[in-house]
Amino acid sequence: MAQRLLPYLTALIAGALAASGQAPWGFWPLALAGMALILWITARAPGPAAVFRRALVAGLGQFLPAMVWIVDPFLVDAATTAWMAPFALLLMAGGMALFWAVPLWIAARSSNRPRARIWRGALALVAFEALRGILFTGFPWALSGHVWIGTPVDQIAALGGPLLLSALTLSLAAALAGAAIRAGQGDWRRAALALILAPLALGGTWVWGSQRLAQPLPEGPGQILRLVQANVPQDLKWRYDLVRPFFERHLDLSAAPADPALGAAPDLVLWPETSAPFLLDRPGDGLQMIAAASQVPSVIGIQRRNEAGQYFNTLALIDTEGAVQAIYDKHHLVPFGEYVPLIGDWAARQGWGGLAAQVLSGYTPGPGPELMDLGPAGRALPLICYEAVFPRNLRGTERPDWLLQSTNDAWFGERIGPFQHFAQARLRAIETGLPLARVANTGISAMVDARGRVTAALPMGQMGALDAALPGALPPTPYARTGDLPWYAGLSLAMALMLAAPRLRRRQARAGREKSDR
Repeated sequence: MAQRLLPYLTALIAGALAASGQAPWGFWPLALAGMALILWITARAPGPAAVFRRALVAGLGQFLPAMVWIVDPFLVDAATTAWMAPFALLLMAGGMALFWAVPLWIAARSSNRPRARIWRGALALVAFEALRGILFTGFPWALSGHVWIGTPVDQIAALGGPLLLSALTLSLAAALAGAAIRAGQGDWRRAALALILAPLALGGTWVWGSQRLAQPLPEGPGQILRLVQANVPQDLKWRYDLVRPFFERHLDLSAAPADPALGAAPDLVLWPETSAPFLLDRPGDGLQMIAAASQVPSVIGIQRRNEAGQYFNTLALIDTEGAVQAIYDKHHLVPFGEYVPLIGDWAARQGWGGLAAQVLSGYTPGPGPELMDLGPAGRALPLICYEAVFPRNLRGTERPDWLLQSTNDAWFGERIGPFQHFAQARLRAIETGLPLARVANTGISAMVDARGRVTAALPMGQMGALDAALPGALPPTPYARTGDLPWYAGLSLAMALMLAAPRLRRRQARAGREKSDR
């Protein structure tokens, strides 16, 4: 019994090691070892069914700790939704684990040879990470390549995006796993060669990234942005007796004295997602109060309703008179958070439009990515919360001058989710070569330069107003020009060949038997 359970215990531990590379932990050597162990233990499984089971357990080992923050939204209104939290975590982790189990099962069916299984499995895992970013509106969270964010290796995202980071990660893991297979077969020379080449490849990438980070950036436009982080707890945010005090907290932070170290007052004030406690179409004197406090144009997170009665999660540009100059409606909504997939109309009639929606009907998606003209501050591409997780949401417009993410990460607690969210936002800056201003209700609010480095930040759970100069932008990166289309084409072809391999093998075997019969 213990002998039968040992591979699954090993798979579970390997998955947990793989998770340790994600933010906020960042233990990428352990993550690399964990992924190599997953490839090794599945390559040695007796058949595709055993590979599937081991990979599923490994996926659970990875995604249970990496995605544990998913319980936090259900604890905001603990009296009514806390009972859902463990089911949400198990369903989310189980669903994500399938994106490990299915590709490794496909790789196992395509070949019986352990080393071939390892490399085909690594390729299939990259393909399924690409698929995970698209399927059911996509959820490219905790990708294997995310373990490099914050190291010089993350700079290769400017060349090939997050999938290039994942391809590097899984190639290194495959080399290590393949070396272990060769060592077990007594082929020590080739095992040693792999153990030399893998660190050399990583070291070369690290050096290239370090050199790129050492190069000077273009001078910034000179604009100073104020990031308002009011640190409003989500469970208190909409309480009737606290709505006004929280609004006044935002006003006070907007009106705070300028940072003397910068030598100038802010040119633009930024508020987090849904920070204004009124509808844009029914503001009362709220917009004038914001204008009076800021004394400069402001971009505020707010909700609005149109003439058809639809509600939107919106960013609005307010001028110094309190007039609305531009709006952007969030178009990539969070399933079950801001709308209910497939049964949205029925769910709305039952009084539930999603956990994060403050309106019973849920939100309506906006038309798509749009630039926001901020006058002297240039044209920004707005990203509301979850939208910054998807590289494709940064395409479809003319090239902006900078990126603006407005988010309310209070939904994700203060332990894991906000740090992972922030890490992915930093990756968007590297991919595009554009600076990013990120303003978050409870943190992390930060200014990020065009190579993903944090130039100024407010820590998690701290109230404050951060004044920061907008960094300069780089020319469009190779990834900004091509996006993921080359990846989709190449990975689709590779998976088609892998899926066809069992049939080709049977055909060759049948032809061999027929030849021997003759």
